Amino acid sequence: MVPDFLSVSANEIQDPRAIALLHQIQRQTVQVAFPQGITAIDTAFVHARISELRSGIHSPLLFLNGFDSSLLEFRRILPFLPAQDIWAIDLYGSGFTAYSAQVPVNPQTIRLHLQRTIADWIHEPVILIGASLGGAVALDFALHYPEWVKAIVLMDSVGFSGSFPIGQFLPVPLIELGTTWLHFRKQAALTAATLLSAGVLPIFPALDPGLADDLRCLLLHQEMPDWAAAIRSFTLSGGYSNLAEQISQIQQPTLILWGTADDILGIADAEKFRRAIPGSQLEWIQKAGHAPHLDQPQQVSDRILDFCRLQTR
Repeated sequence: MVPDFLSVSANEIQDPRAIALLHQIQRQTVQVAFPQGITAIDTAFVHARISELRSGIHSPLLFLNGFDSSLLEFRRILPFLPAQDIWAIDLYGSGFTAYSAQVPVNPQTIRLHLQRTIADWIHEPVILIGASLGGAVALDFALHYPEWVKAIVLMDSVGFSGSFPIGQFLPVPLIELGTTWLHFRKQAALTAATLLSAGVLPIFPALDPGLADDLRCLLLHQEMPDWAAAIRSFTLSGGYSNLAEQISQIQQPTLILWGTADDILGIADAEKFRRAIPGSQLEWIQKAGHAPHLDQPQQVSDRILDFCRLQTR
C-alpha cells in the first residue's frame, strides 16, 4: 500500500521497481536542534536490512538524493545491492521529508537534520552515497561530522559547480517564477509522453511507456504541500557555493563515479574531484548521463560493492 502522506498520483506509477520502493517508504519524526530551536521533522526513508551477510559489507550504506528529487531516484539501483544494511533518506527540505516554515533550508540545517537522523536511527558511521547535490551534502557532512562517515561515494557530484551562489541575490518573485517553471516543464513533458505512449498522436512514433513513469517519479515529490517553499528557501541560501575550497580536506576513502555523457555538469569536474581528494579513485560509467544509477544501475552497483568491501574489511 502506498503511504498516505504521498499524493494519490503515486497510484498511477506502473514501474514495478518504483512501486516496490513506494511501498517501503516510511516517515518518522526526528527532533533536530536547529539554530531556530528544537523542531520535529517528519523524515521520509526506506530501510532494507538483510539478515544474511551476503555481500561482505558490514557498514550501513546511506543514499542521498539530488536537487529537486527524492529517494525514488534510487529505485533501479537498490535491488542490485545485497548489502546488510541499506538506507535512503530524503534530506531536509527535499523529497517526501517535511519542511518547516520556521527553519530555512540551507547546508547547515540539512547537515544538522542528517546528523540527528543518523545518530537516532543508524547509530554507527555510514558509507555516504550522494548523487548530484547529494554528493555535495555528503562532502559537507563529512567535513563537519567526520566521525559519522566511514567512506564516500560521489555520483556526478555537485561541489565544484552546480550550486546556486547567485540565488541569495535574486528577488523572491524571480525565484518563484523559476520554481513554477521547474514544475511546468516536467508536467508538460509528462502530458506529452502520456499522449505519445498511448499512440493518440499518430503523426508521431509511439514512445516507451516507461518514459511517462520516469516523469511521474520525478513529479511525485513536487506534489508535497511545501515543495515550492522549500525550493525557494534553499535557493535563497546560495547552496553549497563555498564547498569547493574545502574539498581537499576530505580524509575518508572516496570513490568518484561519473557518467561519460553527463550533460548537466559535464565531465571536467570528475578529474577535479580526483585531484582534490587525497587517495580518491575515479571510475567512468559508460553510456550514462548525469544520473548513472538510473542509466546503468548494474554497472554502478558493481563499482559501489567492490569499493565498499575494501572499506569494511
